[in-house]
Amino acid sequence: MNVSLRIGVIGGAGWLGGAIANSMLNAGIVRSQHLSLSYRSAKPERFPSAFWTKDNQELVDRSDVVIISVRPQDWEAVSIDAKQKLLISVMAGIRISALRERHKTERVVRTLPNAAAEVSMSYTPWIASKAVQEHDRDIVKAIFSACGIQDEVKSERDIDYLTGFSGTGPAFPSLLASAMMEHAVGHGLSVDVARRAVVTLLEGTGRLLEKRQECPNDIVRAFVDYRGVTAAAIEEMRAAGLNEAVSRGLTVAFKRSESMGDTS
Repeated sequence: MNVSLRIGVIGGAGWLGGAIANSMLNAGIVRSQHLSLSYRSAKPERFPSAFWTKDNQELVDRSDVVIISVRPQDWEAVSIDAKQKLLISVMAGIRISALRERHKTERVVRTLPNAAAEVSMSYTPWIASKAVQEHDRDIVKAIFSACGIQDEVKSERDIDYLTGFSGTGPAFPSLLASAMMEHAVGHGLSVDVARRAVVTLLEGTGRLLEKRQECPNDIVRAFVDYRGVTAAAIEEMRAAGLNEAVSRGLTVAFKRSESMGDTS
């Protein structure tokens, strides 16, 4: 990767924009003096050697690659001419066609990292417009590999689905962790003990799945077949509708993601 590459992050003061910027710097994808970031109110104290501005067009003019990292509902306020530069959107729901038309560039990539980019553990799906060349793809792969794991997918429909699946990042595991902690505290455990137990459980599960390369269902089946305490708990959760609840939640998330991109 050419470290003289100039990269701008619109919304660099935000949680996700800042996480992406930090990952790029740590991976050596961009030098701090070649990094531009924009903010809306108070100038952040982080990345002191980078260029900070409230003027998004000034950021674009200083950059070879522009990343837009704002909330979808704030996108209408981002009025920039990308001047045919590589434009990378990390906004949920905003279509490639809309980005091309509004920002005057054919080189558009739509991505969806999640909050785990802060610890370089995001899963980031992405899709590129037809005008995006191989060297552009190399840049995208480098940026989001620095944030975790990346995959180029086949369609924007895939991105819409993954918005409510992996784009949620830690939200769904945190929901499970919250329910487990609440139950544990209700049975008399201290909050600190319950939290350590749950966090260690989730961290260990992630590492086990990564190491063994098995389908999660194979691991679940092994516990069920053992017919012990865990099997009893799994069967009760399933009987209470766990699988159906997850399916319904993901379906609603997918529909919501699709509707966010409807500008008609």
